[in-house]
Amino acid sequence: MSNELYADGIGEITITGTIVRIDLMSLSATDRDANNNPKPVFRQRIIMPVDAFANAVDLMQKALGGLVEAGAVRRIGDMSAAATDIQQAGASNASPNFN
Repeated sequence: MSNELYADGIGEITITGTIVRIDLMSLSATDRDANNNPKPVFRQRIIMPVDAFANAVDLMQKALGGLVEAGAVRRIGDMSAAATDIQQAGASNASPNFN
């Protein structure tokens, strides 16, 4: 069985010359911020050459495209456009009771 690592996200990407460093973060189970939200904590770093990073970005873009096409996720621009469409449609049919 291979080792697996869970990450809640990427904390930082640093490029130095031809090397890319990607810091993976997870939300802490014990550390909290001022709003009582879990703090992101560094977990592990991926280090790769720039060309491997570029290939990884291309692969992730293709995976994201498949998720968008399947309806599993929405792009932020698509969501704001949909909200604008809903607001415009609602404005023409809006009842004075809801203004």
